[in-house]
Amino acid sequence: MSDDDQIDSGDVDQDSMADDWAAAMAEAGEGGGESGAEDDWAAAMAEAGVEPETEPEPEPAPVAADTMPLQEFSQGGDGSQPDLQVVLDIPVTMSMEVGQTSISIRNLLQLTQGSVIELDRLAGEPLDVLVNGTLIAHGEVVVVNEKFGIRMTDVISPQERIQRLR
Repeated sequence: MSDDDQIDSGDVDQDSMADDWAAAMAEAGEGGGESGAEDDWAAAMAEAGVEPETEPEPEPAPVAADTMPLQEFSQGGDGSQPDLQVVLDIPVTMSMEVGQTSISIRNLLQLTQGSVIELDRLAGEPLDVLVNGTLIAHGEVVVVNEKFGIRMTDVISPQERIQRLR
């Protein structure tokens, strides 16, 4: 027997097996899907007086503000010009960061009045200006009417701020 005869007889076996499966499916009334079994189940549930449970449709996931397109923020609800009056009175926390350092809890507990902590920033370097924890500018310390103030030396563009959020 040659290899071609074995392949041909294998094809015939597979074809006849496929025909057998198709006939069995047709007899069962399933037509190629599981709808027959689902219909039988639904009929049995109806006989028992049990209503089928319907699954609620999942709610769409909320979209974070930093992933929304800028167009949605820049236009009013009716597609007109932006209504900035809505957000102008929202309070934000503004802080200036001189520098940072990491120390152990042991060293933290040993701090007393007069202790000096070395920071990661050089003297004379600009401070970071943060709004709600987001860097928006750099500045230098000034004295205004005997109080400290900060003069903005470099303001980060809105595009750069958005890129830093991602």
